[in-house]
Parts: sequence; structure tokens; C-alpha cells
Amino acid sequence: MKAKIYRSLIARRMVGEKEPELMVWRYLARNTEFPSRVRMQAQLAMGRQDRRVFPSRIRTLCKETGKGRGIMTDWGLCKFQFRMKALDGELPGVQKSSW
Repeated sequence: MKAKIYRSLIARRMVGEKEPELMVWRYLARNTEFPSRVRMQAQLAMGRQDRRVFPSRIRTLCKETGKGRGIMTDWGLCKFQFRMKALDGELPGVQKSSW
């Protein structure tokens, strides 16, 4: 397994583990009914988090090659790997189109 794919898996796991905690911090920071001091502390706590815990930092990578561009999101494969697997019949329900 490529290191890039392994790092992506670790980052996805971290996002899943830290999501409830992040939701609490986000709620505290955005709710205007709380005093500004509490909201500021929540904002600072979110800033101290590891950057890998934020879902927006996750990139969609090809499961086979680790490429980050041309990804078919339904299968998690880049265009080339998708084509190779489709031609080999490894993707159920996918067949080559004919005109």
C-alpha cells in the first residue's frame, strides 16, 4: 500500500473519531446565546486541534494508485483504473458503451 493511501486512511479515521468533539466546539463558538468569552475559548480550542481532524482537509484519492485527480467517486478509482477494471469485468453493473 502506498504511503499516500495509508495517510489518507489515517486522516479519515481521525476525522471520524474527533467529529463529535468538533461539533461541540462548533456549537459553542457559533451560538450567540453564550457569553463572548465562552465563544472565544471554543474558537481557540478548535484552532488548537490537529489540522487532520477537519473534514474539509480530506482529499479523495484513488484506492489503487493514490492519484488525486480524475476520481470516479462512486467507485473510488481514478479514470484509468476504472476503465481497466470495467474492461476486466471486475465492476458489477458496468459495461462498455456502444453507439
